[in-house]
This record gives sequence, structure tokens and C-alpha cells, in this order.
Amino acid sequence: MGAFYAVYWDLSTRKPVRYRDAGVNIDEADRAVSAIKKFARQTFTKGVLTEIGSFGASYQLAGFRKPVLVSSADGVGTKLKVAFLTGRHDTVGEDLVNHCVNDIAVQGAMPLFFLDYFAVGKLDSDVAAAVVGGIARGCKRNGCALIGGETAEMPGIGGLHRGRSGAR
Repeated sequence: MGAFYAVYWDLSTRKPVRYRDAGVNIDEADRAVSAIKKFARQTFTKGVLTEIGSFGASYQLAGFRKPVLVSSADGVGTKLKVAFLTGRHDTVGEDLVNHCVNDIAVQGAMPLFFLDYFAVGKLDSDVAAAVVGGIARGCKRNGCALIGGETAEMPGIGGLHRGRSGAR
């Protein structure tokens, strides 16, 4: 993408407003997405129909007579504080997948796929890779595919959020 693409034009000054003007580091985002793609591809199952980066994820349901999709969105809460204090972020990603899988399992569903949403105030591609590496590990252990998501750098706003879907 490059840091010189305009987000929008400031009509009063007729100058482009760039991602970097808003505090967003596109180069760091590109590094994070590159790592995320590698982790995600390792989790793909036969139902995955799209590559990471296609803006929407497609998953083909097969082997179900009357499928019902069951979904869950969760967070890891105060475990984030422990991750930041210890500098170890991969465990929160795996824990998050496990939370969501447990939530759908109690309704009789099996995990199919996981979509991530990674939002931070300042993007660090190494931290993003660690979190998503943990998510990928959790997906593999639970037999579901990490098929897509969003990475957002939002200066002044922080958080780590994820969600997943399954079928029964």
C-alpha cells in the first residue's frame, strides 16, 4: 500500500491526509499481515474457499443434513494485562480460541472456522504475530481454520478482540 496514499482530502487546505498523519504505520501493518497470512494458512481445512486478504471469508459447509451455524465472540479480559506484564502474547490468542470453542461446544456445535479482529493503539508486528500465532495454534488444536479477520491500528484506542463460528 505505502504510507503516501491519501485517506481523504482535506477540502479546506486541498492537501491529502495520509495514514501516517493519523499515526498509522502502514509498513508495520504490512509486516503484521504477512506474518498473519503464514499462520492462518497453516490452519486451513478443506472447507476454506478464499485466501487471507480477500475482504471476506468463504467456507463451504459439507457433511451436514440441516446445518445450523452457532457463533461466539469473546475476549480474554484481564489476561491481557498479564500478557503485557510478561511480554508473552501468544497464550492470549490460544486462550481466546478456546473460550469461543467452549461457548459453542456447550450448544452442541463443532468448531469450523475463526475470524479475528486485532485492534491496538500502536501496532507492533511482533506482538500481532505472537497473538495470531497463538490463535492459529488454538485453531489447529480445535480443528478449525483461521480464515480471515481485521488488523487495525487506532492511535489513542486499544484492545484485542476475536470471534468464531461453528456448526452443529
